[in-house]
Amino acid sequence: MSEGIAAGNASGGGGLGSRHLFIGGLGVAQICSWGSLYYSFPQIAEAMRGDLGFSKPELYGAASLGLALAGLAAYPVGAAIDRGHGRTVMAGGSIFAGLLLMAWSQVSELALFYLIFAGIGLLQAATLYQPAFAVVARRFGAGDARRGITALTLWGGFASTVFIPLIELLIGVYGWRGTLLVLGGVNLVLCAGLYGAVIDPQADARPELAREPLSPALLGRKTVRAVLGQPAFWALALAFTAFAAAFSAFTFHLYPMLLERGFDATTVVTAIAVIGPAQVGGRIVIWLFASRASVRQIGTIIVAIFPLAILAFNLIPQSLAPLALVAAVYGAANGIMTIVQGMAVPEMLTREAYGAINGLLTAPALVAKAVAPAAAALLWSAGASYDVVLAAIVGGAALTCVSFWVAALFSRQPV
Repeated sequence: MSEGIAAGNASGGGGLGSRHLFIGGLGVAQICSWGSLYYSFPQIAEAMRGDLGFSKPELYGAASLGLALAGLAAYPVGAAIDRGHGRTVMAGGSIFAGLLLMAWSQVSELALFYLIFAGIGLLQAATLYQPAFAVVARRFGAGDARRGITALTLWGGFASTVFIPLIELLIGVYGWRGTLLVLGGVNLVLCAGLYGAVIDPQADARPELAREPLSPALLGRKTVRAVLGQPAFWALALAFTAFAAAFSAFTFHLYPMLLERGFDATTVVTAIAVIGPAQVGGRIVIWLFASRASVRQIGTIIVAIFPLAILAFNLIPQSLAPLALVAAVYGAANGIMTIVQGMAVPEMLTREAYGAINGLLTAPALVAKAVAPAAAALLWSAGASYDVVLAAIVGGAALTCVSFWVAALFSRQPV
């Protein structure tokens, strides 16, 4: 059995046959999953608001509900992938996501919209980065998954670049209802087809089963109990939750925050457009120049950038060049942080039960990500300015920094 696993690892086998096809297939599917299930929302929601008369808080409340439910689903989804059900989870999730997108295209009542988006939120937990990372970790073994996870984030980084202009074009031609039908078809055919083709449980490396004669479910529970006793786990959970809250609030409020500071809209939009490519650029830098550095080392440096960059947005002169520079630094750090989050479990906690433990780390972060924009809006209403909001976001970024440093101090190299 162990010889077969070793051979599978050496070839990167399974699915369509090669490591490159496996990652490439997952990568294309991730672009489509992220583009249709996540990045599409603001444009579709704005078109819905003009057509159906729903208010912006009503529409974005559905997005918050979906993210919160994605957090609740993260652990069972990860545990299912640990047990070898990655193909069923991701391909099946894409099929149901496609059907719900098509159902969304027929919405005229707010209650039905909330019900559909609750389902879409649950399916985001089955189709976006975290389950894909778990599938990669299961294929190559968690200890050898880093290059695959990094490559996958490079693919996913192009989701907004591809889908935001595509959705704008589709809305102009077919309206928001027709656009949702197209996006539903993308999930049903392309996403489900690719996940079904490249995720092959028979090709997965499962070194933990060679070491210990337990079923995957029993082994997973044993590992989860052990990890929950590590201070590093709780420090990482706090770091990732604080980061999700700060990042989400900052993302949703950066545009009006900069306008309030006196920047003109064109300058703000141009600078914000830098963030996406900078995320990909940061990941490429890690791929090329820091492939041997540990996640502890990378994360310890990267988390220190966030409070400084967020403060810089509020302190720099009102011109495009310095604003774009800060946006590039922030974007690169955020792109690298995705890799840190993806590899923290095998490099700082354990190389077993990746999906379940990563799901536990992800769950509170997704809930915080859902709640933070609304909480920031309430803070703005209370103070009638973004000063208090900015202070809260900087505080969250600082908490991320300190918590990750504590996790790095207490973590041990998994064996």
